[in-house]
Amino acid sequence: MAVTDEAIEKIKGMIVSGALRPGDRLPKESELAAELGLSRNSLREAVRALSLIRILDVRQGDGTYVTSLDPTLLLAAMSFVVDFHRDDTVLEFLAVRRILEPAATAMAAGRIREEELDALEAQLNALGASPSVEDLVAGDLEFHRGIVVATGNSVLCSLLEGLSGPTTRARVWRGLAQKDAVARTLAEHRAILGALRDRDAEAARAWATVHIAGVEQWLRSSL
Repeated sequence: MAVTDEAIEKIKGMIVSGALRPGDRLPKESELAAELGLSRNSLREAVRALSLIRILDVRQGDGTYVTSLDPTLLLAAMSFVVDFHRDDTVLEFLAVRRILEPAATAMAAGRIREEELDALEAQLNALGASPSVEDLVAGDLEFHRGIVVATGNSVLCSLLEGLSGPTTRARVWRGLAQKDAVARTLAEHRAILGALRDRDAEAARAWATVHIAGVEQWLRSSL
């Protein structure tokens, strides 16, 4: 194991064991290096790496702290990695979204508030019957984001937010190239909303699956 990796594992061990808790300030570099049996260089590199993935927060002139370790904060690092996806991996992102989003939609059916349902309906009404493809895709992202937020699960929200970016181009492409894609998307959104209003988790799951699978199947046949 490289010395930096060893340093990362030792700091991680302190956090997992509870020796360091969210919001705690790390001991001085010299003290922590001696306590963990590390060189100050390897410790410094480990701190730098852990700050990049939001485990540690380095505050100039103040010290280094353990972050809140909130899932939203930690999963933000995933978005950075996702941004480097290649076009030929977009089907893989869609496949993962097809697993997670129907489950989130079913979960939302039992938790979404009436005012949240009304906001989703108002959003759909504002798009009208013939929105531009760009407006439709932006509305699609917002529609699904609103549903996932209603689950109250911050981890699920962060995961799906990170996965939505790489599929945006495919959705625009489909809207421009596939006949009736805009009308079909609007109809599927209405069906999902109807299932949510009925508090029918299985219908909501089924419509969300159909909705996402349609993009995936079209893209697979087009590549």
